[in-house]
Amino acid sequence: QLHLTMSEKNELTKSLEMVQNELQEKESEMKREISEYKDKLLQAEKEHQEANRKNEAEIEGYHEKISSLEHFISSQKLEIEHLKSSKEQLNNSLKEANQALGELLKTKVR
Repeated sequence: QLHLTMSEKNELTKSLEMVQNELQEKESEMKREISEYKDKLLQAEKEHQEANRKNEAEIEGYHEKISSLEHFISSQKLEIEHLKSSKEQLNNSLKEANQALGELLKTKVR
C-alpha cells in the first residue's frame, strides 16, 4: 500500500511539474507576445505623432500661402483702383486736349 501510494505521489509530482512547466512556458510566451504588442503600439504611436507633425507643418504652410495670396490680391486690388483712377484722369485730360484742339482748329479756320 505504501509503495502504491509513493508511486502515485511520484506520478502526481511528475504530472504537477509538467503542468507547472507548461504554465511557465505559456506565461513566457504570453509575456513575449505582450512585449511585441507593446513595441508595435509604441511604433504605431510614433508614426502617428510623426504624421501629425507633418500634417500640422503642411497646414501651417498652406495658411502661410493663403495669407500671402490674400496680401497679393489686396495689393492687386489697390493697383487696379490706382490704374482706374489714372485712366479716368487720362481720359479727362484727353477730352480737355480734344476740346482745346477743336477750339484751335475753329480759330484757325476763321
